[in-house]
Amino acid sequence: MSRYETVIGLEVHAQLKTKTKIFCNCSTTFGNDPNENVCPVCSGMPGVLPVMNAKVAEYAAKMGMATNCEINRKSVFARKNYFYPDLPKGYQISQFELPICEHGHVDIEVDGVAKRIGLTRIHMEEDAGKNIHSAAENASFVDLNRTGVPLIEIVSEPDMRSAAEAVAYLKELRAILLYLGICDGNLEEGSFRCDANISIRPVGQEEFGTRAELKNLNSFRNVQRAIEYEVGRQTDLVEDGEEVVQETRLYNPDKNITASMRGKEEAHDYRYFPDPDLVPLVLEEAWLEKWESELPELPAAKKARFLNDFNLSEDDAALIASELAVAEYFEAAAKAYAGEAKKVGNWIIGELLPYLHDDGVAVADCKLTPESLASLVRLVDDGTISNKIGKNVFRDLCESGDDPEEHVKAKGLVQVSDTSALESVVDEVLAENPGEVEAFKGGKKKLMSFFMGQIMRKTKGQANPGVVTQLIQKKLS
Repeated sequence: MSRYETVIGLEVHAQLKTKTKIFCNCSTTFGNDPNENVCPVCSGMPGVLPVMNAKVAEYAAKMGMATNCEINRKSVFARKNYFYPDLPKGYQISQFELPICEHGHVDIEVDGVAKRIGLTRIHMEEDAGKNIHSAAENASFVDLNRTGVPLIEIVSEPDMRSAAEAVAYLKELRAILLYLGICDGNLEEGSFRCDANISIRPVGQEEFGTRAELKNLNSFRNVQRAIEYEVGRQTDLVEDGEEVVQETRLYNPDKNITASMRGKEEAHDYRYFPDPDLVPLVLEEAWLEKWESELPELPAAKKARFLNDFNLSEDDAALIASELAVAEYFEAAAKAYAGEAKKVGNWIIGELLPYLHDDGVAVADCKLTPESLASLVRLVDDGTISNKIGKNVFRDLCESGDDPEEHVKAKGLVQVSDTSALESVVDEVLAENPGEVEAFKGGKKKLMSFFMGQIMRKTKGQANPGVVTQLIQKKLS
């Protein structure tokens, strides 16, 4: 057991799914040509004034409600001052002393152990632009399309004690955002990203150690790897009698290392002060009541309902409920199946999710409808096709959208269950293998699989295994 305890706090930035930016009418569409979504307001031209996008306040408040936060009826925008080429105003509009949400929590579970992670605050802010460096042209460019895109920053308490807990927390946050429909959760495009503050301390010590902030964490796997590397790095420093330096470090996923980027800034370095161009945001009670009434069933509640209503296992319920689109697909398929929902769940976990992952397909783009999945499971149930054939045609059905029953008939995959049709094949196999027959009668019951394999080969896999087993047992008893 390590002599040191890991302390982790995460700062998560979630891009909100509004059509326009936070303080102007420019589009938030991703992937447009550089500097296409830009106007005098978001490019920081002199004399222009920002105007608050009301949807941003609504989405931020809903996230606060979904994470058990206190919603401040009055919050204030502040200027966060720093210089960088992708920040045309020379400051970022954010919130500091009076954020929109505070003092919440999120519940996670790791290895069967539940834990509550505190949230310090959720605040609204605008995104910065993007620097593009061209080695070929020996030049750098600035794309301001992202400047002014609305974000919420979700700041946790330093309550996580392992990389696994950090990943579980991030997955829960992302699931909540997706359920609310306020963020697309795309890590690769940067619409859901996090910075991790990591420190270590001797076990039993209450005082926190010196922390390093990790950036460039663009996947759950990279979050896990980066934290584990950084914990090891800091442990080695302390064990060697050296000090951990407070700094910002960049994670390199190719080398799986962190490297110093710059000294870690404190709040006073940014010279926060209330933005004089924006009045305080005051939320009316009627708005809050309306927004709260619009909250959907959230991931934790859906998981609990799946456990209760569908008798899923803890792990299966958590996995299916973690993605809203998958959860909705499961419920629709379970309703169409009208049988033991766990069977449908097994097909989703064992076949659908690997297909979506391997091919990079979204649930909405899968052509196998929930109703068709239910039909496929029924074909296996009633013996029309074997479970193996069902799995073999699954990918084809996802890509073609064919009716499962018509598909297996057209492909000649329907199982042969007629006893008279199979009896002659069984007799033929037994006659061809007299030695194995005698051995089976002598007690080597494992030879059943040998006979089954021979019969399946002769029937091209279409023999009903249950009928074949009964025939063999009857003839060799």
